[in-house]
Amino acid sequence: MVTHTRDDVVLDIRDLRTYYTTDDAVVKAVDGVDLTVRRGGTLCVVGESGCGKSAMARSVLRLVDPPGEVVGGRILLYPAEGPGEPLDLAALRPTGREIRAVRGRDVAMVFQEPMSSLSLVHTVGDQIGESLRVHHGVSRREARKRSVELLERVRVPGAERVVDSYPFQISGGMRQRVMIAMALACGPRVLVADEPTTALDVTTQAQILDLFADLRHDTGMGLLFITHDMGVVAEIADEVAVMYLGTVVEQGPVDDVFHDPRHPYTRALLEAVPRMGASRSRRLPTIRGTIPDPGNQPTGCVFRTRCPEAVEGLCDTTVPPVTAPGPGRRVRCLLVGEPVPAGAAGGTGSGANTGAPAAGARPQENTPNGEEAPDAD
Repeated sequence: MVTHTRDDVVLDIRDLRTYYTTDDAVVKAVDGVDLTVRRGGTLCVVGESGCGKSAMARSVLRLVDPPGEVVGGRILLYPAEGPGEPLDLAALRPTGREIRAVRGRDVAMVFQEPMSSLSLVHTVGDQIGESLRVHHGVSRREARKRSVELLERVRVPGAERVVDSYPFQISGGMRQRVMIAMALACGPRVLVADEPTTALDVTTQAQILDLFADLRHDTGMGLLFITHDMGVVAEIADEVAVMYLGTVVEQGPVDDVFHDPRHPYTRALLEAVPRMGASRSRRLPTIRGTIPDPGNQPTGCVFRTRCPEAVEGLCDTTVPPVTAPGPGRRVRCLLVGEPVPAGAAGGTGSGANTGAPAAGARPQENTPNGEEAPDAD
């Protein structure tokens, strides 16, 4: 296993909490999330729709719409080179100049649906060039030239023509590439991709994933990739974090998590993935029930109402602590391991204390090997 150090960390999310306060309840969309994005690495965040993945991603750039608000935690962005104090994005005003200087330049985002994120009344070149003009002060002519170069970099055919086109004049796959070009315009240290392949066909999806891999290798940027497709995770991730109802229930190196999942929710997601060679007469396993109302979460373990291994009198009364069943692993389950000492629960780096897994933590053998899989939800 590769040993990680603090020097290779580019983004460190600690105890992040994003709440939506309504007249009826306080919705804890993100509730105590700890994640670490490393330079040149890919961290995939997975889970069903409604688990808080997109809210977490938007919180990083302080793009949470009212009545949502980042109410706690730290989002530490580390310097590009050498020693230095990290910048806490959570401490910045969402509309202030400091966070606006970070967006696009240091941390960029590829949104889930490009048609709703791109302006229909501005050309592709104008939208790509905007961040170049804002952050680097280049002229319109220079911005257009660089926009063409960026489109060619993300493998858009006929870039000279596309740069003067409007989003509604190009295909869905092309629009997604335009979004990626916009995000890469200023060479960000961190790229947050919120389900960028969901609406694409299989062939285009594969091309986009290959593009992300090449860009990560060429630029050394850290990639925070949001998805609910376990096949995509198997193909591109170095580390994976599984979210459920605003909480990270399991995280660690992707091979370890896929071949030996410890949390019942992780096992359920993997068991729901179709496998080559499986009998057609065998029904595909599903996760029973639905995600509870986030404004009225279950007591104790948030997954207990759907968990086949829930223990009455334990899982409904006790909030699971973070445990470390192996190096670099973190699991929130009362049936797994020993609690991690206070102050050591954040991130997925090396040096974790390990505890012996309980009998309920059975290994998962047949896991996806990068084949196309349908959504987990």
